[in-house]
Amino acid sequence: MSVATPVISCKNVWKIFGANPKAFLKNMSPGTSFEDIQAAGYIAGVKDVSIDVHRGEMLVIMGLSGSGKSTLVRCFSRLHDITSGTIKVEGQDIMALPEKELIDLRRSKMGMVFQSFGLLPHRTVLENVAFPLEMRGQDKHTRRERALEVIKLVGLEGREEYFPRELSGGQQQRVGIARSLAIEPDIWFLDEPFSALDPLIRKEMQDEFLRLQQLLNKTIGFITHDFDEALRLADRIAIMKDGAVEQCDTPDQIVLHPATEYVRKFTEDIDKARVVHAGVLAKAGQVGTGDPVDARATVHGMARMLVNDNRDMIPVQRSGALIGAMPRQDALDILLGAES
Repeated sequence: MSVATPVISCKNVWKIFGANPKAFLKNMSPGTSFEDIQAAGYIAGVKDVSIDVHRGEMLVIMGLSGSGKSTLVRCFSRLHDITSGTIKVEGQDIMALPEKELIDLRRSKMGMVFQSFGLLPHRTVLENVAFPLEMRGQDKHTRRERALEVIKLVGLEGREEYFPRELSGGQQQRVGIARSLAIEPDIWFLDEPFSALDPLIRKEMQDEFLRLQQLLNKTIGFITHDFDEALRLADRIAIMKDGAVEQCDTPDQIVLHPATEYVRKFTEDIDKARVVHAGVLAKAGQVGTGDPVDARATVHGMARMLVNDNRDMIPVQRSGALIGAMPRQDALDILLGAES
């Protein structure tokens, strides 16, 4: 993952809904609360958010209903015009783009998947997946070849001539994902794409999604209200409340070091041992003894070794190179709970 130039750079962004939001924001006192904004007849959908999304990163944006997560992602693609601040996509200020260039940017670089599958009921799987390519003006042969390629990618080979009504919910969601991938987007926005699915299919779709990301390495903004889903999928998680980002960090850091009381409540029932990795606990420059553990190993995955081992410092390696050593006691405290 490159951290040099963000694919999406969002600086001090506000999106206020109401009669005259620009004038209201201009005259608003610093530190005005979400409730005070609401009392004045406005809604702060996004409240002074600064966040970057890097190439190949999966940023999961989460929060309760009404927290602003969907509004923020719609600002990223300028489906909402922002009230103040700047949003750049690959260095371009999207608020400054003429409508035609904005539409071209969305068509060429952005894929979107929403909770409602939005499939065309009287078109087959193949026709649904090829539809955005048809809108782009590609010839029938080219769009058929591309549609077949992504149908195979999402595991629906053999169902090309099925209609949506003949598919399960999970299969319909795969069609929606294939359709968004057909245009080969660099940036992929997914708004609670699995929330309508039952738990077993949802887990299967998460597994499929992780497989696709490993293959395709897209830059992804993924919205969910499910913290377990966020922990499974995210490189980083942004937790929102009342339009503001309470904390944006890796899953390990969010469960180990919640920045606010609100974030702490989100994390209090999470089994930290299943989230925290050896690489996060490793102390750079420290030397351990014996066989190293992999930086990607979770505390839960190392449980038996941690209980039976007697080393104080355990070496940690990433891609075959030592990165430091992990205090065994720190890992045991996460596994068993720290002593009072």
